[in-house]
Amino acid sequence: MTESSIFFAVAAAILVSAAKVVSSRDLVHAVLWLGVVLVLTAGMFLLLSAPFLAGIQLLLYTGGVITLMLFGVMLTRRHREIGVEVDSSRRLPGALGALALFGAMACAIFRTELPAWPASEPIPAVEIGRAFLTDHLIAFEALSVLLLAAMIGAIVLGRQRDFGDEPETVYRRSGRP
Repeated sequence: MTESSIFFAVAAAILVSAAKVVSSRDLVHAVLWLGVVLVLTAGMFLLLSAPFLAGIQLLLYTGGVITLMLFGVMLTRRHREIGVEVDSSRRLPGALGALALFGAMACAIFRTELPAWPASEPIPAVEIGRAFLTDHLIAFEALSVLLLAAMIGAIVLGRQRDFGDEPETVYRRSGRP
């Protein structure tokens, strides 16, 4: 098989898996399909000669995020009672909007003259790590603080839903003043 046919096969598998993510009625199945999408995305990075990004994709997203999401879904006490409702009345407008957006993007891509991609050697992972810890250290640390804040916010919102109360009541039940 040629490289372009492998690319389109992986792209088609990503699209089918992504459709399964949004159409699954069970949360666990949706997370597992998302794992398939992320693994296939790592395969796409390999096809694009970016092995470092493929490794990061597998380690961080597929390994870490999917595991965290599965633990979150499985440890929720009410995950059996909660089903994802798929509203089929809005599928046609959603599909038409997606096709219109795809058409506009495809038209823009094919009408734009792109410069030839310069042939270059892949950058070693040591250089990427050195750049993160020297030139881009502030952005790297700001991103870690942002992710920590998002995680704390998700925990607080999740605890509110568990108790069905306002934040003050959650704090009073946990023994805080």
